[in-house]
Amino acid sequence: MPTLLLTRSVVERLVDPAALVPDLRAAFRAYSTAPALRAQRVRSSLGDAGGSATVLFPGMVTGIPAYTVKVHAKFPEQHPAIRGVLCLHDARAGELLAVMDSTHLTAVRTGLAGAIAADVLARPGADTVAVVGAGVQGEHQLRSLAMLRALRMVRAYDTRHEQAQAFAIRMSDELGIAVDASASLDAAVREADIVLAATWARTPFLFPPMLKPGVHVTTLGADEPGKCEVAAEVLHDAVVVCDDRDLAVRMGAVGGAGLGPDAVDAELGEVLAGVHPGRAAPTETTVYGGVGLAFQDLVVAWQVYRRAVAQRVGHPVDFLS
Repeated sequence: MPTLLLTRSVVERLVDPAALVPDLRAAFRAYSTAPALRAQRVRSSLGDAGGSATVLFPGMVTGIPAYTVKVHAKFPEQHPAIRGVLCLHDARAGELLAVMDSTHLTAVRTGLAGAIAADVLARPGADTVAVVGAGVQGEHQLRSLAMLRALRMVRAYDTRHEQAQAFAIRMSDELGIAVDASASLDAAVREADIVLAATWARTPFLFPPMLKPGVHVTTLGADEPGKCEVAAEVLHDAVVVCDDRDLAVRMGAVGGAGLGPDAVDAELGEVLAGVHPGRAAPTETTVYGGVGLAFQDLVVAWQVYRRAVAQRVGHPVDFLS
């Protein structure tokens, strides 16, 4: 069987984010509650090139007869900042089913994971949102959350105010809700029920006095060693949920804030499965910090591949010839 080559534009056309939500929820539950191979994530600096390279493997989910290996690099000054490829293999014989661009796929699954966490951890009725980091991932975070929750008001903040302004216009038009650009971080987050952070920050910028009681924070920028968005003081007093305990400390929000394993209350899969209650009171602060796991890639890649086969799109290549 030939391997399908799927470009970014094809992947964008084939992905259906709403249809992925139940599959991702189930995959998170299985990852945290059933005996399974834990995430493996290898990261290396690219030195003077100014970027970093990451390999995520193997992406495996019960019920999907395939696995993934993803290799991508991050170049913060480029657009898009994340570039790479994902290889989808048959799980029985290792046959290479598809090679696809990973940029859009990664953004979609990260946005959906953050939104699922915000939906399950935020207070019922929470409808005021702050987006910190008006980039591609900020768009996906907000777009995904708007699929799961009715939102009333969104305030966007970016260190480049003109980018926040453009974000506000674009997302307000797309989602049909009020989105304003805030001139300061404090103005953006002080009344927010939900804070969505996706930046390149290496020092924390969210501290307890800035946040209202009962807030939920999703922090996704801290996905490599040395990155941090949420201060240790916030995490210390919050219910802290992550996608993977070990990785949260080694390269995620917990370790980035200088804290250890004791700071983690649960994995998202445990909350979704009812093993951990998540939020227990309206006044609690909850924080979700995700680094991104390979099984999330597989859920999206499998959808893309099946649709590509059904619609007869992509470029077939025989790598064994």
